[in-house]
Amino acid sequence: MFKSITSFFDRIVQRYLPDAFLFAIILTFVVFLLGIGITGSSPVQMIEYWGGGFWDLLAFAMQMSLIVVTGYILASTPIVKNLLIKISKLANTPGQAILLVTFVAAIACIINYGFGLVVGALLAIHVAKRVPTVDYRLLMASAYSGFLLWHGGLSGSIPLLIATPGHFLEDTMGVVPVTETLFSSFNLFIVLVLLLTLPLLNRFLMKSRDTLNTTDPASWRPDDTEEIDEHSTDSSEKLTPAERLENSQIISLLIGVMGFAFIIYHFTANGLDLNINIVNFIFLFLGIIFHRTPRRFLHSVTNAVKNVGGIVIQFPFYAGIMGMMVASGLSEQMSLWFVSISTEFTFPLFAFISAGLVNFFVPSGGGQWAVQGPIMIPAALEIGVDTAKTAMAVAWGDAWTNMIQPFWALPLLAIAGLKVRDIMGFCVMILIYSFIPISIGLLFF
Repeated sequence: MFKSITSFFDRIVQRYLPDAFLFAIILTFVVFLLGIGITGSSPVQMIEYWGGGFWDLLAFAMQMSLIVVTGYILASTPIVKNLLIKISKLANTPGQAILLVTFVAAIACIINYGFGLVVGALLAIHVAKRVPTVDYRLLMASAYSGFLLWHGGLSGSIPLLIATPGHFLEDTMGVVPVTETLFSSFNLFIVLVLLLTLPLLNRFLMKSRDTLNTTDPASWRPDDTEEIDEHSTDSSEKLTPAERLENSQIISLLIGVMGFAFIIYHFTANGLDLNINIVNFIFLFLGIIFHRTPRRFLHSVTNAVKNVGGIVIQFPFYAGIMGMMVASGLSEQMSLWFVSISTEFTFPLFAFISAGLVNFFVPSGGGQWAVQGPIMIPAALEIGVDTAKTAMAVAWGDAWTNMIQPFWALPLLAIAGLKVRDIMGFCVMILIYSFIPISIGLLFF
């Protein structure tokens, strides 16, 4: 039966799910019509909301583009490539490959979501080269499944925000320390259960279907930069000053030292603040140092930017969708409906489900909290539900439907050389399974 269900979703997704760009366009039409039908907004107003929000994610789109670029740059250095190869040697069979990639990706996402997306994808590529018989699509889906844990981890935007003095809901719920959110018994239960069982689930998904290796992992070349040799210029010819600079290890070392001086300062001043900007910063300057010369580094950059087209063009459409959802009041009405059917016992579960639904249209943790927080927290106080658990219910809802929302998969897919339909059939099964431990943690702990 499990095999039949997995195969069913895989066939449906392969046949009917369009390219991620077309998915964003279709979602735009859906939200446009829902806004008119449910909120009473006029078509002109919905167009205004759409266009007004279209460019609101430019900074975030740049961050995610740099995650792909800097991750590629770092992975193409001999040091990191050799490290990934050593880790990949822990897997000798397809089953071991699935277990290893899922577990490492999940741990990395608990540390930081951007870091986890890149590490999971890059490790999966090296594992696929070592174990070529593994289903490459399932291996990448396994790497992406680790992203399910991010909002219960150290970079979770909602728990970190409400633990910060001066957050926009402080007057309503106060400052909530991470001991009541990230390190609460219910959150630790969910994280540990998913961390230990997701690798087994993905291993079981491999058994439940015939192997189908649709993409040759050898087509992704993390060692392209090795083709460039800073000594390739004829030694009989005198190098120009410009060529000497391009091949200068001193230049790379000096700027690298400056970068790491700031990294040390950042962690000294802010503690373990591993946000997306500092992750990109670390990746970038490690890449500069490990490539040794500007020439090698820039060659790697040229190869890396080929992978970010989907992110650059699709994120504005999602920003437009978010603009329609928020400005029309559609996201608010969705949240209020779930509140209206909740009791003290069921409220965390319905908060989780409503967040999962809203996340499908507003796939940003911080953005979603700005929409749902002012609704869910007063409702929790009125019903008598713990506000910390309510916030984490929204956080887990945000993470949960990421499994079927291509928005966050784009960086991983860009690195992997796959389309969203290649992994989404497996991700549907991960979504269905993960509902169980998350619900148990929110209801009974």
